[in-house]
Amino acid sequence: MPRPVVPRVPALADALRHVEMTGVFYCPAYLTEPWGLTLPTMPDCVWFHAVTTGRATLVAGDRCVELVAGDLALVPHGAGHRMTGTEPAEVPPVLELPHETLGDDYAILRHGGGGPLTELVCGGLRLDHPVARRIIGALPPVIRLDAARSRRSTWTTATLGLLADEMEHRSLGSEAVIRRLCDIVVLHAIRTWVEADGGAGSPWLTALHDAQIGPALAAMHDRPEVGWTVSSLAREACMSRAAFAARFTALLGRPAIAYLTEHRMQLATDLLARTDESITTIAARVGYESEASFRRAFSRVTGTSPRRVTRLDDRRAAPGSRRVR
Repeated sequence: MPRPVVPRVPALADALRHVEMTGVFYCPAYLTEPWGLTLPTMPDCVWFHAVTTGRATLVAGDRCVELVAGDLALVPHGAGHRMTGTEPAEVPPVLELPHETLGDDYAILRHGGGGPLTELVCGGLRLDHPVARRIIGALPPVIRLDAARSRRSTWTTATLGLLADEMEHRSLGSEAVIRRLCDIVVLHAIRTWVEADGGAGSPWLTALHDAQIGPALAAMHDRPEVGWTVSSLAREACMSRAAFAARFTALLGRPAIAYLTEHRMQLATDLLARTDESITTIAARVGYESEASFRRAFSRVTGTSPRRVTRLDDRRAAPGSRRVR
């Protein structure tokens, strides 16, 4: 009896599945005119600002973005930036302003001169998976999701409406609800941009969109533990070995096995830093039969040892160490 044909998930959709966010902090902000803020650089994080009431202006580098209620702005690369209302105001560092702290990663900010109110939910999210970081790396310096013009405007407006309602009528569990809604609208903004852009300007997104190379990339991302070869990846792409090798290198600027090794080492770095798994276990999870061969490959690609990555993470997590919230 023939095996049923399982439809392939498009490679780009498969990549978005890896966008799992870790909250660095969430901060509902109640800002009255005149008001201004300077937000710091946060490497490896995504800044987001959801406007639920009023107006705001975001300035990041040479980009100036006007925001109104129902808009969402992302600063995907964690760059420092400024936000102001509609009136001229000083822009003090946000971390120096008094906050009402409600948890390790949740606080409320009230700031300004007492005039008309702007309500925002601001925050920072970290994306841990290397595929997620590749997506973020392909995004522009600032993204504005305009609810009024989005083809999913009803969905966006409804979700931001829920966010505004939680801010206005705080009740049991509001902090958890606001966190989840922020995660959803940020992922939606990323998805909307990727769908609209189509990979322009990003060789990696272009390769994901490619009908032949995309499935091979998805296979490497999903099953890094498999002993992939150029021939087996070519079968995923339904191409000859030579044609696959040439097309992969043309699109991504490096051979398929070099890309695979790089992906495995990025994934291993995350696992070493975020889990208590042994080096032997992590080696197997990223496709190495022996710890020794994994150590050699890791050192060659990253310039350091697996244990060194673990020790650095141990120091960051040590009691008394300072964490950015």
